[in-house]
Amino acid sequence: EFVPSVEEILAYVVPHLEKAEHAVVSFGQGCEGEPLLQGELLIEAVREIRKRTKRGVINLNTNGSRPQVVEKLCEAGLDSIRVSLNSAQADLYQKYFSPRGYGFNEVMESLRVVAGFGRWISLNYFIFPGFTDHPEETAHLQKLVRRFNIPFIQMRNLNIDPEWYIETLALPDGGKKAVGIKAWMEQLKRRNPFIHFGYFNPHREAMASMGWVA
Repeated sequence: EFVPSVEEILAYVVPHLEKAEHAVVSFGQGCEGEPLLQGELLIEAVREIRKRTKRGVINLNTNGSRPQVVEKLCEAGLDSIRVSLNSAQADLYQKYFSPRGYGFNEVMESLRVVAGFGRWISLNYFIFPGFTDHPEETAHLQKLVRRFNIPFIQMRNLNIDPEWYIETLALPDGGKKAVGIKAWMEQLKRRNPFIHFGYFNPHREAMASMGWVA
């Protein structure tokens, strides 16, 4: 299995951060496995990147499973994190992700750590109409974003067998109380004006335009 060295990471990342307009570099994508499993490599890479340049955003796309590593990454110079969730409710998160070696509490601890450093947090939030926009899920999501002052929700359509998802998670009342995704977005924004919606990890200037101060 290929794992890049710190030197190989620096060779690609540093020139981009130094020269690109609105530069953002990210560790991890949904199809690439969990970057925190290479924690020591990432910590050293981020530290060495920031020795060479302060420009741009260093982002981590993650499941948030290892808060101790997340803390060391923030100390090394990580700017932002995007954490994947299907639900803001612990039991429904567990049923979908079936995590091994960590749980919902570790994910919440990672968010707490990043918030404590004052770094940017995005939720990679899996959207399933009838559940996402259900009042019960919305109430839990609002508590979560307020607890950690999360300014950005990246909405991802959950491409999954709906019957399996509904049955496995035992979703409440078949979505009868759901308000619709557009109304859900409007409601969430009205009640939490600091929240923004998007699809990509924002660059530093975009973060500033949404009220974030580095």
